[in-house]
Parts: sequence; structure tokens; C-alpha cells
Amino acid sequence: MGERFCKLYAALLESEVAMDSDSAADVAERVQGRLDRLGLAQDEAARAAGLPANFVGRLLDGTLLPPRGKRLIKLAEVLATSVSYLIGLDPDSPVPAEYLEEDQGTLGLLAGDEEALLRAYRRLDVSSRAALLQIVQKMTPEPEMHERKPRKAK
Repeated sequence: MGERFCKLYAALLESEVAMDSDSAADVAERVQGRLDRLGLAQDEAARAAGLPANFVGRLLDGTLLPPRGKRLIKLAEVLATSVSYLIGLDPDSPVPAEYLEEDQGTLGLLAGDEEALLRAYRRLDVSSRAALLQIVQKMTPEPEMHERKPRKAK
């Protein structure tokens, strides 16, 4: 049972990376275009957005997924464009809420693998979610509840 779950988990993570890497490449292309148009160096743009100096470079070479929330907004401001444009929408389109929310991993609420697993889980249909939940529940036994012994009165 454990081996089957590991294979399922690996497949979910691979689909998450594949899905994100396609959109990441598109975002990277648009970021590079804005850098070229504005004559900005990668590290200059990153620093101006309050990001680590290597952030834009890592985004462009595909080792970092596009930011969300405040980081995405700041990057768009520095590149003199809209968030909608950077994520591939019509520049006048409203930005979907999930792009404006902070990554939970960035906030320290989830580890990277937990966040990837949650994203993949959210893409599953209802029956697949139910099947995955059953697998996980079978793999993780309920914690034993210890009975409390009454205290003796002194």
C-alpha cells in the first residue's frame, strides 16, 4: 500500500510541475520582454521589487515558479505592466484571486512538498479526491487516545 501511495504522490507532483512549468515559461518570456523593453538588468528589477537579487534570473531560467501575491504585484510594478499581462491575461482583465493570495509556503504555513500536494489534490475530481483520502487514511492510523486516570484527592 505504501509503495502505491508513493507512486501516486510522485505522479501528482510531476503533473503539478508540468502544469506550473508551462505557465512559468510563459511568465518568464513576458518578464524577459519587459526587461528588454525597459533596459533593466535582472538583478536591478529584482532589487527594485524588494526581491532577492537572483530572483528574476531564477524565474527566467525556470528554477523558480512565478511569484504570487505581493511579490507578483511588485514585480509587475517594476516592469511597468499589469499582473494580468504577466500571467498571460488581457492586460485589462481582472486578476484571478488565487494569483493575488500569498503562497502558503511563503508564509511558512506549509512545506513546499505539502503545498505541491495540496495544489495537485485541488485539481482532482471528487471521486479521485475520495479515493486518495481513503488511501491516506489507511496509511496513517488514528493516534491512540490515552485515557486519563482520575487524580487522587490529597
